[in-house]
Amino acid sequence: MCLAAGAAPVVVPLERAHSHNDYSRPRPLLDALDAGFCSVEADIFLVDGELLVAHDADKTDPARTLRGMYLDPLRERVKQNGGRVYRDGPPVTLFIDIKDDAEATYARLDEVLREYAEMLTSFTKDATETRAVTVIISGNTPRAVMAAQETRLASVDGRLPDLEANPSPHLVPMVSMSWGDVFKWNGKDAMPADEAALLKELVGKAHAQGRRIRFWGLPRPYAVWPVLRDAGVDLLNADNLAALKKLLLEGGGRG
Repeated sequence: MCLAAGAAPVVVPLERAHSHNDYSRPRPLLDALDAGFCSVEADIFLVDGELLVAHDADKTDPARTLRGMYLDPLRERVKQNGGRVYRDGPPVTLFIDIKDDAEATYARLDEVLREYAEMLTSFTKDATETRAVTVIISGNTPRAVMAAQETRLASVDGRLPDLEANPSPHLVPMVSMSWGDVFKWNGKDAMPADEAALLKELVGKAHAQGRRIRFWGLPRPYAVWPVLRDAGVDLLNADNLAALKKLLLEGGGRG
């Protein structure tokens, strides 16, 4: 079947695809959305009352704001697509990694997010109301401050100890950890049986608690991705968008 001249290609939402360091791409957010990714991340600093997107403090640029690079484009997509980032698609996750003072930056972020409340998943102490975009705070996370809020438009990116502590999934709906902190397998040959069993255990525990799970710092992504996919890991970190897209589409459906 031929596409009409000028017709936009069909984008298949990939629920398990996460754009690592998304803000460093030639077209932040847009490259990931064009590839169907359903999760992106942005590192932020609070500078003169503005939330600026950068990996390092000395790289901040007043023109690179969280609003302009992520929140406004996402809101426009949601308006265009009937209340979803992808029409009739799943929610999109926006990881916001606080790189400086946790409480001061989150206080400003909380104010900004409330201007976009109509598209953002909301949280209380015992409930989650899912909308088009779910914000998860990583990095320097003011967990106590967030836990004390009656309503929030963001949740916490947990760590390995949270699988033992088992906090509310409405506060910590995601656990993320460095691959090298948990596993020795570097992607060469087959994954050792004991580590494969541990991976299965961690995924099972997270899911039983109502959380998603992901790993960063993958040693050889092309070798490790299929293992994570088959183990049920919810988000696969990618620097190479096209390569992960190909893997997930070959696996069938929405990844």
